[in-house]
Amino acid sequence: MDLIEIGSKLALFFVPFLFALCVHEYAHGLVAKWRGDKTAEAMGRLTLNPLAHADPIGTFALPIASIVFSIPIFFGWAKPVPVDIRQLKNPRADMFWIALAGPLSNVIMALIGAAVMGIVLHTVPALGSSVAFAKMLNYFILINLFLAVFNLIPLHPLDGGKVIARFLPRHWNHWLEQNENMTGLILMVLVISGALGVLRGPVLYIHSILTSWI
Repeated sequence: MDLIEIGSKLALFFVPFLFALCVHEYAHGLVAKWRGDKTAEAMGRLTLNPLAHADPIGTFALPIASIVFSIPIFFGWAKPVPVDIRQLKNPRADMFWIALAGPLSNVIMALIGAAVMGIVLHTVPALGSSVAFAKMLNYFILINLFLAVFNLIPLHPLDGGKVIARFLPRHWNHWLEQNENMTGLILMVLVISGALGVLRGPVLYIHSILTSWI
């Protein structure tokens, strides 16, 4: 693979992935601020600057290696936005909305991406640059949808674990939080084994709905 091909693949896959991660973490911090906790803002995390959210391994090393070496498992993460529950007026309800904000932001980004792609394809001449941009937008939609669906898996440390906590007995949540390392290990096994391929169906189905009008 030459440098031009590598650059093209990084533009198509990594740039949308990086932006989607930043929006996801920013949404967590913004809703936390709305609910009374300004920890993320005080730590410089209430920003779309990728460097503020980047994890060297999860944000750069693994995703870029996956793209460059065509590794079939594309996976990555950002640093979690810190939340101080002591600053929340109603921690149980507030954490639900803070956790949900990340996946919801990705759904909103997917909707915006579909709208922009439709405008590009219907109003801009079919030149090489416009077709490439539309292709990048299509990957942007898919990446955002995958992040939304993946993060709603009801396992800690994913957002889904905190979302479902709103509806579980307190002692169940306490046990799950205390055993986050175990559920995190289960999640990693699911990723490495390829079991999360089952998410492909829902993601593609939602993608087809969003882009059906284009």
